[in-house]
Amino acid sequence: MKLKYIITKQDENKTVKEILFSHFQISHRLLTTLKRENSIFLNDSPTFPNHLVKKSDELLVLFDYEEDNSNIVPKEMKLSIVYEDEAYLVVNKPAGIPVHPSILHYEDSLSNGIAFYFNQISLKKKIRPVNRIDKDTSGLVVFAKNEYVQECLIRQMKTDMFQKTYLAIVEGFIKEKQGTINAPIARKENSIIERCVSNSGSPSVTHYKVLEEKFYNDFPISIVECILETGRTHQIRVHFSFIGHSLLGDDLYGGNLSFIKRQALHSFKVSFAHPITKKEVNYEAPLPEDLKAFLN
Repeated sequence: MKLKYIITKQDENKTVKEILFSHFQISHRLLTTLKRENSIFLNDSPTFPNHLVKKSDELLVLFDYEEDNSNIVPKEMKLSIVYEDEAYLVVNKPAGIPVHPSILHYEDSLSNGIAFYFNQISLKKKIRPVNRIDKDTSGLVVFAKNEYVQECLIRQMKTDMFQKTYLAIVEGFIKEKQGTINAPIARKENSIIERCVSNSGSPSVTHYKVLEEKFYNDFPISIVECILETGRTHQIRVHFSFIGHSLLGDDLYGGNLSFIKRQALHSFKVSFAHPITKKEVNYEAPLPEDLKAFLN
């Protein structure tokens, strides 16, 4: 992947570094890497960050340098790729697979599968998931193919430009059919996994809309669309448990286990501005079979 910019009259007498900061919002850390990898060019010749530019110069940044990705074991895995280009990869993750490797899932995380796939396409880059979903949540995960794309998308996630939309199936009928749950979330005392609503927690905001109410095997359920304004660990699960409508199958937060053995939560849509074209992009993932059953 490459970035290209033609210097304008307004840019004259600025340094390469200043252009990279102002036009591409490249971080100081990434600039250090680009300098080390000799990946910055001015009029097709390698250049230095402090070099002065002039009108009509062509500034080029290349991201084709190799990175050490040996920290993640490549493991062949069937991937459901929703979209791919030179900047990023969008994958529909099944439930039961964590995004990141851990002691318990050292070789069977989604990142292990992405590492194997990157090897197949001869892309020697670190594995960079942009958004994260729980092991037993299904749906869309975006992987950046280089550090610049990761920086762009993480910056968007701090604003409303990167929007994550989920479908949740919760217990009971919610009184307010559309609203916002604004309740801070913290780690539960004496637990490394469980979270809770707490005044000492981080700001956490979930917008929701009830799409359908029904009885499933004589049990009242609501099918709810959720849009995250913040991205705390277990946010949707904690918030709906807090208002008395736990997700079906969510044993950690009091959900009914009679109908499904994992939290009924699916990341079905992501929207953001493409890091290169700047155009809005939208990706969707169909519901898995275990959630489709509740909609029939």
